[in-house]
This record gives sequence, C-alpha cells and structure tokens, in this order.
Amino acid sequence: MNNHDPVNLNHSNEHCAPLTSERKSHHSDKTKQNLVSRLNRVEGQIRGIKGLIEKDTYCDDVITQIAATQAALNSVAKVLLEGHMKSCVLERIQEGDHAVVDELLTTIQRLIKK
Repeated sequence: MNNHDPVNLNHSNEHCAPLTSERKSHHSDKTKQNLVSRLNRVEGQIRGIKGLIEKDTYCDDVITQIAATQAALNSVAKVLLEGHMKSCVLERIQEGDHAVVDELLTTIQRLIKK
C-alpha cells in the first residue's frame, strides 16, 4: 500500500471501549502502523521547517512547507475521524447512546476551526 493512498480501514477487529471503561480507541495494527508512519513524516517535515527558518529561507518557501505539513496532519485527522465514525460512533448509537452525536459535532468543530 502506498502511504499517500487513502487508508482502507477494516473495522471488523476494531471496537470501542465499553461505556463503563476508560475511553480508548482500538485500531488494527495495520491502521496504527499507517498513522504512526504518517506522523513520522509530519515530524520530519516540522524538523525541515525549523531548519529552513534557521537557514533564513525565503518566507514564501517556508510557508509552502508549513501548508504541506498542515495538509499531512489533516490527513491523519481524517483517517482517525473516519475510523471513529465507522466504529465508535456507530457502536454507541446502536447501543442507544445518542450523546455521541454532540461529541462528534464538537470534534468536527475543532477540526474545522481556523
């Protein structure tokens, strides 16, 4: 799988923690590995941006790299949100816990807040 392709999440082995236990996500090893790989790239991009600033690189070039890093981090958030909606949110709604909808809306508002 190319790391730039959207993640094909298989949620058959991913379940949310019961309401009575500690809130915790349960991602497959493949999904977790993909997320960590993406975050490692973001970490490298941030180190690169720091280096560009230390080298007095032209501001527009630095801003371009910042935008690319933000896009990469947003892609991590999209993968997490998709998994959350397809597993945790769906599971909680099926269990009759409709408060999860408000929780989801708050999460989405955080993601799109500028």
